[in-house]
Parts: sequence; structure tokens; C-alpha cells
Amino acid sequence: MNVQAFLKKHYLKLAGLAVGFAGGYLYYYFIGCNSGTCPITSNPWVSTFYGGLIGYLLFDLFKPKAKNDDGKE
Repeated sequence: MNVQAFLKKHYLKLAGLAVGFAGGYLYYYFIGCNSGTCPITSNPWVSTFYGGLIGYLLFDLFKPKAKNDDGKE
């Protein structure tokens, strides 16, 4: 499988990761925990990872339906 086919097949998942990573980091930067007692939001790496996970799962909900062999959904 070449890169173009991979990107075409998984574009929503990759977009979800990118949006989630950005959202997770922005959440850490603007809202995060300064005291260090919050396990997710006190570390930028963990916050970014969880944001990417949420973005991936959220964008995966909107994948197009697969068609059957007879052309129906």
C-alpha cells in the first residue's frame, strides 16, 4: 500500500489525531493544572496524548458507511 492510498483511506482518523493533539496541548496551556496534582493536565505530553486519543475516537464516529457488493449501504 502506498502512502497516497493510506492517507486517502485514513484521512479522518489522521485529522482527528491532529485536531486532538492540538486541542490537548491547548487545554494544557490555557487551563492545565499548575500545582502538579492533576495527573492528566499537569503534564503537556499526557494532555496531548489524551487529546489525540479523544480526537481520534471522535472523528472515527464520522467515517462513511461501507457499501456491500451489490452497491447498497
